[in-house]
Amino acid sequence: MNNLIHTVQLNSNNLDINKFKNPDLTIDGKLRATVSPTNLETLWINTGTLCNLSCKNCYIESTPTNDRLSFFTLGDFGKLLEEISTEQLLTKEIGFTGGEPFLNEDLIAMLYLSLQKGFRVLILTNAMKTMLSASKDLLDLKQQYPNHLKIRVSLDHYNETLHTKERGSRSWKPALQGLRWLSDNEFDFSIAGRTYWGESEDAMRAGYQALFKKESINLDANKTAHLVLFPEMDDSQDVPEITSECWQILEKQPTELMCSSTRMAVKRKEDARISIMACTLLPYDQRFNLGKTLKESLKPVSLNHPHCSKFCMLGGGSCS
Repeated sequence: MNNLIHTVQLNSNNLDINKFKNPDLTIDGKLRATVSPTNLETLWINTGTLCNLSCKNCYIESTPTNDRLSFFTLGDFGKLLEEISTEQLLTKEIGFTGGEPFLNEDLIAMLYLSLQKGFRVLILTNAMKTMLSASKDLLDLKQQYPNHLKIRVSLDHYNETLHTKERGSRSWKPALQGLRWLSDNEFDFSIAGRTYWGESEDAMRAGYQALFKKESINLDANKTAHLVLFPEMDDSQDVPEITSECWQILEKQPTELMCSSTRMAVKRKEDARISIMACTLLPYDQRFNLGKTLKESLKPVSLNHPHCSKFCMLGGGSCS
């Protein structure tokens, strides 16, 4: 997927193959926007690309067989926490994403270690049986570290037909079961939906609210802390490049983009050591591989990917 911008054929609907290539200049020779790091507030861990689902439009192409990113180990994670301490980085939150994080046998140990060290923890999951298999540990963590553990569940749409069109016919009921369990046990949790279907935000929030009421899920769809609606990501579709002038035009600050204060650690299958990527959305693109250590990764990031434009700058999306 990450190489689509180099291979897609140019037509009226697709991205011009000459866009987003030069890290310094846009296609028309203007200075490309960059983001300099302010600090490392959130460290994301990609626990591995294996997943219990094969979603139709998964940006990371996770499936039950895709192990392109290996399982992140407790040993890998411990070294990162040591570096945070040694370098006196201002990291306050650890996020775990995948794939499906609960497939990683070291996840629970990494959660305990994160919380023991005083970090806030955010887990992205589909809340299906893989999560419920860890229910005893999750309840223990919630009891030991109240207000420090948060879970975000991917539920693409409030309509079963549209959700299962993306995630598969057997994904709906298990997801609702997981959501009801989180609600019944008073976890701090939220839902991530998608804006793929062109509905207004008000209509989507109303639809989710009706679902929450029907299923006795204790969330308020009108609160962005309970329901986040993410813009779509398709790096083959035409989007404008972001120039340095866009900060003023769009009335945005570089500090609003997640690459100013977050990084993601991944373990590529072919590598002995972990890599630090600029953000969660670009796990494979080596242009956004910022090195092997957190300190090394704290360098400016050029916004030369379609996701930078559509998701972050124009869509206002952020994974944290």
